[in-house]
Amino acid sequence: MQTIDLVKKIVEALEDKKAEDITVLDIGEVSSIADYFIIANGNNANQLTAMEDAVDEAMYTNGVHQKQVEGTGNSTWILMDYQDIIVHLFSKEDRQFYDLDRIWRDGKVVDVHSL
Repeated sequence: MQTIDLVKKIVEALEDKKAEDITVLDIGEVSSIADYFIIANGNNANQLTAMEDAVDEAMYTNGVHQKQVEGTGNSTWILMDYQDIIVHLFSKEDRQFYDLDRIWRDGKVVDVHSL
């Protein structure tokens, strides 16, 4: 499966869990750490955990396993590393504070629904 197809699966999983403000950034041309960042936020720790579980299940179902995960439990920022795709799940407050959308603005915003 192509990386962009996995990105679509992750976005679908996040949408199923009512994630807010889902942003996909193609950072492949500006960084060597990954091809895509997926950034989303949730309203509370329970929703963030549900989003994390949904993403992990979607990737596992497609034969992809996490390389690393940080911030599980009651964290307000969960980072899931799938090598070519890094998923950032935030509380609204932490997303505004860390502002990865601005920091990685050199990446291209991808509209996965148009692919």
